[in-house]
Amino acid sequence: MKVNLARGFASFHDHWSPRIAAELNGQAVKLVKFRGAFDWHHHDAEDELFLVHKGSFVMEFRDRSIELRAGEMLVVPRGVEHRPVAADEVEVILFEPASTLNTGNVTSERTVANPERLRPTE
Repeated sequence: MKVNLARGFASFHDHWSPRIAAELNGQAVKLVKFRGAFDWHHHDAEDELFLVHKGSFVMEFRDRSIELRAGEMLVVPRGVEHRPVAADEVEVILFEPASTLNTGNVTSERTVANPERLRPTE
């Protein structure tokens, strides 16, 4: 299945609401736009990979912060409390187990239990 990332990101405008672009071997590839600060949370059983497609953001941890720019990625290990913060809109590709809840151990108005699926490009 072919996925055009630019078209995928252009197909939605809301922030903090991931879309499933593809799945493989029990993993989901999700597209999401960030702006502002997300909820502090962690994932008990899942690592998460954040790959910046466009823009930049800061991943905050309780003891440090890491800035990520387009073309950079970061793996947040399971159990590590974190929150992404973006001053301006950023487009991010997530790689994580398909069952991963975006807010991890926290339930809030930003929790997306069943992310929408994007249509394949072809």
